[in-house]
Amino acid sequence: RLWLRGFCCAGPDQARRRAPAATAVMFAARFSPFYSAFTAQSASEKPKYDLQFYLKGALSGGICCGITHGALTPVDVVKTRIQLQPDVYNKGFVAGFNHIIKQEGASALLTGFTPTFVGYFIQGWFKFGGVEFFKINISQQLGAQGAWDNRNSIYLGSAAMAEFIADIFLCPLEATRIRLVSNPQYANGLFGAASKMAAEEGIIGGFYSGFVPILFKQIPYTMVKFAVQGRAMEAMYGATNSEPETSSSSWNMTLSLASGVLAGVASAIISHPADTLLSKINKSGAGGDGPMMTRLGRIVAETGVVKLCTQGLGPRCVMIGTLTAGQFAIFDTVMGSLGASKFHFHDPAKPHH
Repeated sequence: RLWLRGFCCAGPDQARRRAPAATAVMFAARFSPFYSAFTAQSASEKPKYDLQFYLKGALSGGICCGITHGALTPVDVVKTRIQLQPDVYNKGFVAGFNHIIKQEGASALLTGFTPTFVGYFIQGWFKFGGVEFFKINISQQLGAQGAWDNRNSIYLGSAAMAEFIADIFLCPLEATRIRLVSNPQYANGLFGAASKMAAEEGIIGGFYSGFVPILFKQIPYTMVKFAVQGRAMEAMYGATNSEPETSSSSWNMTLSLASGVLAGVASAIISHPADTLLSKINKSGAGGDGPMMTRLGRIVAETGVVKLCTQGLGPRCVMIGTLTAGQFAIFDTVMGSLGASKFHFHDPAKPHH
């Protein structure tokens, strides 16, 4: 903007020299949303919910999910082994870590890192970006009072719709990750495993046999995650008589982490049975042959409902509680660095900044 101002104020000779470059850039700014998508918005301006905002939300979501899930790959490896091989990994979480390191080396704890990072970056892009998109547009349709009165339903509905879209992209990468974790000798890396699965089982059988379990896992998880975090943040700000717009970045970060832990533990408990099913059905040969629902029924019968709900639950609560807190903290930080902030519900009967 400064050099454009200089262009406008320049003399005739300077303007002629600058004209080709300036014309090209102004053309890009006019017709490409990517040119100015990540420029900072003035703090005095009201939030502008346009394509630029949603791109910032999607990018922030991809970064926060990719980083947190990637960083917790070792925890996820141990959790998945406990679910798939309970007869071997039956002495607790720490013992599971030690067993893998002793038998396979420390590098085995990073098995599936690439599909984890890539899959959850894509998922986070659609999930966090989608939640902001649906939340804002539904709120605008209902008006300020209607949005405030129905914020729980908006949280839940926005999260469900965004997660369904995200899972279409996540499912193939999650299937590949589980195959590598359950059988580290299956293939060498993401592309080797994906190519082998497609050749042996086809696209649907190889990558989408766990689509129903992933929906049952991820949609309730995401609904609880965003609803609990949003209401917890609201309660915390209310209890301290503060608002996100006027609070310091450190205070906002503290509340993001605290509410994220609560949301993570709650969503882990809700979604754990489906997470166990997802791990088991993506293990080669699990549930025998036949349609997806037949295989799932056999797995439930073999495992038992209680074990489905409890196997690996402790490690998963640790993992998801930490992961969710980190996600919301990173999301808010990246959004802030891009000159934006996520949409917050406000009681129209009360003044806010």
